[in-house]
Amino acid sequence: MVYEMENKNACKEIIQKLLVTKRINDKIIDRVAKKVAKKYGLSGIPSKVEILNSCNKNERKELKKYLQTKPSRSISGVSVITVVAKPAPCPGECIYCPKGTNAPQSYTGFEPAIQRGKRNDYDPYSQTKDRLNQYKLTGHPTDKIEVIILGGTFLALDKDYQKWFVKRILDALNGKESESLPEAQKTNESASHRCVGMTIETRSDYSHKKDIDRMLNLGITRIEMGVQSIYPEVLKKVRRGHTVEDTVKATRLAKDSCFKVTYHIMPGLFVDYEKDLEQFKILFSDERFKPDSLKIYPVLVMPDTELYEIWKKGEYKPLNTEKGVELLSEALKYIPKYCRVIRVQRDIPTDRVADGIKKSNLREFIEKAVKKKEVRIKEIRYREVGHKIMEGIEPNPDKIELCRMDYDASGGKEVFLSFEDVENDILFGFIRLRIPHKPFRPEIDGKTGLIRELHVYGSALKIGKKKDKAWQHRGFGRRLLKEAERIAKEEFGMKKMVVISGIGVREYYRKFGYKSDGVYVSKSM
Repeated sequence: MVYEMENKNACKEIIQKLLVTKRINDKIIDRVAKKVAKKYGLSGIPSKVEILNSCNKNERKELKKYLQTKPSRSISGVSVITVVAKPAPCPGECIYCPKGTNAPQSYTGFEPAIQRGKRNDYDPYSQTKDRLNQYKLTGHPTDKIEVIILGGTFLALDKDYQKWFVKRILDALNGKESESLPEAQKTNESASHRCVGMTIETRSDYSHKKDIDRMLNLGITRIEMGVQSIYPEVLKKVRRGHTVEDTVKATRLAKDSCFKVTYHIMPGLFVDYEKDLEQFKILFSDERFKPDSLKIYPVLVMPDTELYEIWKKGEYKPLNTEKGVELLSEALKYIPKYCRVIRVQRDIPTDRVADGIKKSNLREFIEKAVKKKEVRIKEIRYREVGHKIMEGIEPNPDKIELCRMDYDASGGKEVFLSFEDVENDILFGFIRLRIPHKPFRPEIDGKTGLIRELHVYGSALKIGKKKDKAWQHRGFGRRLLKEAERIAKEEFGMKKMVVISGIGVREYYRKFGYKSDGVYVSKSM
């Protein structure tokens, strides 16, 4: 009890000292905390979380940006909450799948997100509440939440379970229990913690029209598709259970229904270096593919898998760190400015991996290799304003321009508009406009343009708030939307615009004349 009081007093003194410090950084915080801890005879140094949670409202407002832990959690403009579905069989029989104990298929059970799921008995409400509380404790805003549902093939689970699962996530965000999923969705449109996007993992053969309809009704806005390879012989060898044509069709249906599409790609699957590299070239040169984002997971040999037995016989060798870095640093050359590399490498403890790349920070090694080669990285995440500022590169407001890139994809036309500091190659925000190929949804006809994504980067700010040095809420989103509407109407003859907005973003679009239209919001042009 005495220690707790001394620790609290120490935190209060640290706060007062920081408030009168002109330039605050991690070194200064550490120095002040050590000095005060010594004065009070503490056995340890108060953490940033402890200091932050000892602040009153005004102190918190002044010091939050310095005491916030893991600022990258919300540096892309939203705070992400990952919720894990219950362990259940998957339709696939992939030879590399770890099939962990008391974990969803394709997970080992030792990944941080799965561990959180286990702690909460895979209950969606508890997992969401737990993560919200963690964000609050560590100083992150929680009004704009992107929900990612993990757990193998979510759409293979019982349909009533899917609806219940999503409803309970929204109940946790809303702070109240609703009678139905539609009611929970309606409540979330103006809730304190708004769901601005929702993602699920699925397979190419679980993305048919009926699956698309179900995802839209659930409020899903982005699909993570387990593609793994675009080579038929590889898919057959690993017993993936779907074809390349399944991926092509699923990608087109998803884009024509306004979804954002992420591919999971697995380098090192029974092909040589040249063919692995060629795969990345094909992904972005063949209009049948061209995903909006990638998760790159080099093959890891896991115990208790069929691949492990093949590896033990010496019949398979995965990529090592050196070869993986060389391959992926070359592959980055072919990833265009409209694609975001969300993740590189699975989040699996290295002691659970028999062979393969065991560097959890593989992305850092790849980016260093690219810089040595003096190759320009064009993918979105690398150029986001928040990440650039963390690297010490300040944007030049006088060099911000509206940029445009047109490309063909999945039978349709795509226009990628972005605001960029062209001098420092910094991205502030973008919009994806699609002129669809063969839409099947009743809300979308041959004269309907699609806004598949609108995103403004920078540390997440509360809805409606502004900061002098923040890049959100500067009007970038409004200007991008207006230009996309102009292009759709004047250049492509579209008479209607449809947006697949996250549930919590519908109010934003209503300010610009959009109205609810089935599962979307739309506007007559």
